Amino acid sequence: MPKLSRDFYERPTLTVAREILGNIFVFRNKTRMKGRIVEAEAYIGQDDPACHARFGPTERNKVMFGPGGYTYIYFIYGMYNMLNFVTENEGFPAACLIRAMEPLDGLSVMHKNRNTDKVENLTSGPGKLCTAFGLTTGHSGIDMTGDIIYLEDDGFKPGNIVSAERVGISDGRDKKWRFYIKGNKFVSKR
Repeated sequence: MPKLSRDFYERPTLTVAREILGNIFVFRNKTRMKGRIVEAEAYIGQDDPACHARFGPTERNKVMFGPGGYTYIYFIYGMYNMLNFVTENEGFPAACLIRAMEPLDGLSVMHKNRNTDKVENLTSGPGKLCTAFGLTTGHSGIDMTGDIIYLEDDGFKPGNIVSAERVGISDGRDKKWRFYIKGNKFVSKR
């Protein structure tokens, strides 16, 4: 299957957030794990009150100010890692938070990492999917055109995509920048 190139990520974030749905996330660590992205949120620039870049570059968010096509993983609430893909061009900080995936490959590892027997509970939220895949802040800044973390296009067409308010924020909730595949049982919030 073709791997998505940097050109895919270096486009407007709202376009990437919609078109990322249905693509296959691949993480090659000790084992190869895969999941189909079914839900994502856009965070766009320093004018977005919910974006981590709103106050400028920091040690944590500096990867957002680089070119598109890199991972940005941060730790929140003292317990969850959150996977993002940097979008747009160098100097303009933006990213797509990956909120949910449909697990495809490496399920035995995901079940062990999440300590659950329910497949629907493996990757149906941003913290859950990072735990299932074993993703941490140590995986932030990985080039998604390389061979560790990347996206594949298997030709899947997601069908009806819903646009909704972003989740878990107070400022910027009015922006309908969360996108998900309607009817997919792995979506975190409907």
